[in-house]
Amino acid sequence: MSRVSLSASFKGHLKTLLKKKKKKKKKKSGLVSNMSLDSHIEKVLWTQDQILDRVTQIASQITHDFRAAADPPLIVGVATGAFLFLADLVRRIQLPVAVDLVRAQSYGSGTLSNGAPTISLDLKLDVKGKHVILVEDIVDTGCTLSCLIAHLESKGASSVSVCAFLDKPARRKVDIELVGDGKFYKGFEVRCSQFLCENMSMWENVLFLHLSSDKIYPVFS
Repeated sequence: MSRVSLSASFKGHLKTLLKKKKKKKKKKSGLVSNMSLDSHIEKVLWTQDQILDRVTQIASQITHDFRAAADPPLIVGVATGAFLFLADLVRRIQLPVAVDLVRAQSYGSGTLSNGAPTISLDLKLDVKGKHVILVEDIVDTGCTLSCLIAHLESKGASSVSVCAFLDKPARRKVDIELVGDGKFYKGFEVRCSQFLCENMSMWENVLFLHLSSDKIYPVFS
């Protein structure tokens, strides 16, 4: 093979590779654009400022309710959906609180609770004789929450309160029974038919929420 024919062959091969690379880039770009939610916006429900204001109000209420308690409450976040709400909340509570995490699985890979939650990540801190506040991102059917409350009660918590970012009372299947002098704190009440729950880990840096058809989607700043 001559030097000229080798060069031509190499150029042809390089040209083919570049075409394939352009196709992949275009395909990848299409996937990213499909993830954009801007085209779905119909109504902003709560802005970033409204959410932060509400979180501050809840934190102030918790501070007021537990200021006279012998010991500050133990804040237990429900992993992993509640972690950002949990972080914003505890930074605003004016008490020396301790924080732990618990995880209960009930959704699997779908959007609806299967009604049979199980504890998949247990607490590290001892809750016996303590006031516990369970921090949830969404209270839906109430099955997972009831399971967690019963779990904490079995560990000897003197009271169990609930603090939920979003509450969906229309979807409730079980009554939420708090322990001792427990209270129910909530950020916002959702009245639409379904909250988008699949792949929630993709949307946990939500700053405000908007409504699209019958679903609520998070929107990034």
